[in-house]
Amino acid sequence: MIDNTKNAAALQEYLSWLQTEMRKRLSQYFGAETGTTPMIPDESIQPGSSWPDAPLTKFIHDNELDKDAQLLLIMALAPHINAVFFEALIHEQLVDKGDFPLIGCVKGTQFRGLLPTGDTLLFLLAGTDLSARISKMQLLSETHIFAKRQVLWVEKPEEGEPAMSGKLVMSQEYIDQFLTGTYAKPRFGNDFPAESITTPLDWPDLVLNAQTMEQLHELKKWLRLKDKLRATNKRLKPGYRALFYGPPGTGKTLSACLLGKRDPAEDPDNMEEDFDVFRIDLSLVVSKFIGETEKNLSHLFDKAEHKNWILFFDEADALFGKRTNIRDAHDKYANQEIAYLLQRIENYNGLVILASNFKNNIDPAFSRRFQSIIQFPMPNQAERLQLWKMILPDHMMEKEGILEKVSATHEISGASIINVAQYCFLKNMQPDGSISPVSAVDLEEGLVREFNKEGKIYK
Repeated sequence: MIDNTKNAAALQEYLSWLQTEMRKRLSQYFGAETGTTPMIPDESIQPGSSWPDAPLTKFIHDNELDKDAQLLLIMALAPHINAVFFEALIHEQLVDKGDFPLIGCVKGTQFRGLLPTGDTLLFLLAGTDLSARISKMQLLSETHIFAKRQVLWVEKPEEGEPAMSGKLVMSQEYIDQFLTGTYAKPRFGNDFPAESITTPLDWPDLVLNAQTMEQLHELKKWLRLKDKLRATNKRLKPGYRALFYGPPGTGKTLSACLLGKRDPAEDPDNMEEDFDVFRIDLSLVVSKFIGETEKNLSHLFDKAEHKNWILFFDEADALFGKRTNIRDAHDKYANQEIAYLLQRIENYNGLVILASNFKNNIDPAFSRRFQSIIQFPMPNQAERLQLWKMILPDHMMEKEGILEKVSATHEISGASIINVAQYCFLKNMQPDGSISPVSAVDLEEGLVREFNKEGKIYK
């Protein structure tokens, strides 16, 4: 938790610095000071040293932002701190002078104050010097760190209007970070086709065979030591790519969620926060329109970069399956999209997990790029018994030996076992919330329902 009083003081100091720089530029333009060409004087005092723990100071320091980038960052944040910041500055100089288009500020739809635009930044940094204005546009280019990490951008203006007339927009994620020190996860939607997934379960609740568990522990180790590993050899590629394959309900999604959770038993001294796990909705990513799939994925990876997110592509066959023979333009672009994906995933510096029911469904060209290919088979008899007893302990059963018999005779997944147990709980739950002992008949009824649901014959 941050100290809100200290953070507010830090933000006010940054805002005062921007205010001073804006006043200098306005004064230069209106001739109140000598010289209209020089940029902000070198002796201008930049804030930050007094507030090293402020989220804004940390971000500036961690990303080694120069003076111009700092001013842009504070300018985009300013309306969220002081609603009349730009209006007050303009009124100081324009008591009887009317509008001042060169400063570029615009009114919002609901916001009553003035909002900065790309032109506002160019006026501050370059005044009317055309050469300098063109040079400063790189701060708002797609190659700048602000665009790459989706910190801030210029909103696209109406058709035919100058690009720099668009409003400066800061991501709500960074607004929250700078103002409150909190991190708000992005919301699932068309512009962000992924949802955060978590689990109340822990590693001891995961029942898998020894080989699968060992491979998962390798992923855990990589997540914990990835920065040190990369530092040992510059030839190592960033990130880690894993394929989970196996029948539905065998623990692929649960394992992905657990990889995001710190394991105190394994590393009790590690106080770092958990990793966020996002499941990508391929129905929102894949588009019938040429080029849109690439755009949707680009937005996702740009958002995830440098955040230590685990990206989980469930049912990945739809997007990462075998490439098609080129018959028309759509086939050509579909293959181009796969090539683009391969590049983005290879360059992603976090963990990417692809899940598929069948290993052979994944394009062989992509399979070669995985560091781990992990099989999630159906649980064997011993594992099924362990799962049954975790969900239906002996004291909840009508007789001993029921679960041993069921686990020996019926091969089902962990997810199906949970479904059967839920049926038994619901059937035997009393009005006061207590649950009557579960019988062999209850289990059989639940198993019949589960087998019928999956289109299988119960024996």
